[in-house]
Amino acid sequence: MTNFADPDRPLKIGTRGSKLALAQAYELRARVMAAHDLPAEAFEIVVIRTTGDRVTDRPLKEIGGKGLFTKEIEEALAAGGIDIAVHSMKDMPTVQPDGMVIDCLLPREDARDAFVSPHVGSIAELPEGAVVGSSSLRRRAQLAHRRPDLRLVEFRGNVQTRLQKLEDGVAVATFLAMAGLSRLDMLHVARSPIDPAEMLPAVAQGAIGIERRSDDDGIAALLRPVNDVETTQRVAAERAFLARLDGSCQTPIAGYAELQGTRLSLRGEILRPDGSQALAGMREGEIADGPAMGRDLAEELLTRAGQGFFDHL
Repeated sequence: MTNFADPDRPLKIGTRGSKLALAQAYELRARVMAAHDLPAEAFEIVVIRTTGDRVTDRPLKEIGGKGLFTKEIEEALAAGGIDIAVHSMKDMPTVQPDGMVIDCLLPREDARDAFVSPHVGSIAELPEGAVVGSSSLRRRAQLAHRRPDLRLVEFRGNVQTRLQKLEDGVAVATFLAMAGLSRLDMLHVARSPIDPAEMLPAVAQGAIGIERRSDDDGIAALLRPVNDVETTQRVAAERAFLARLDGSCQTPIAGYAELQGTRLSLRGEILRPDGSQALAGMREGEIADGPAMGRDLAEELLTRAGQGFFDHL
């Protein structure tokens, strides 16, 4: 294994530059430090600005979808500018570029969505016609399906930007991930977590994935002790579901797996973007069968949706 304790050759961790992305990179660093008894000087955090970070005045679906938050980071990884990349797994395409692999996931945080509003306590308490902001097509579709009376507006930006938009009166409420608020020590911002039975989370929400070059055995060995097996099992089922649906930022898809002993349960949902139709289903079985259950559930929903469900895309 490469000696990353050498201060002249620190391990370069690539990440986006938001407070949340940096918190995730620092969490990885802390876990690797503890696993290998390494000092902080053995690491260098390399901030990389992605297309998704630069273009904030248009909806994601207009500028390309999921790869917007990963492309430049993966290019730096391929070129050797960084050794590993830290990603929010909910932003990741289901297929990695050639020569890249994600085989290390940190312990998953709370996967639920958070309802955030300066003045309103919950979705049910939103007055008729209230303006709600979100950049997530999934959240918008789910909300439109449950509350078609609400007015939904585009709401992009990092956590701090979106909170400021609420203060400025652009909308009366928005949604954030409980995981992100927890990692930023901002759980007080959440009026209430939303039960997955009411709003199913995004696939892999709350999970942090570490990407590496597939031929870098030293990095693989370095990361192995910090991989969380339970998170890996849950996310594998959810991402298999997403992959069969060819999910992107332009397709409202939700999926959530839970473990109980040796059993895994998976719930999934697909929606039309305007919320006019939602289809949901569930699978339960042995943990090892999680990816197969994900694919099977996706097949069921595609069959039930029939021709034309995704034509609007």
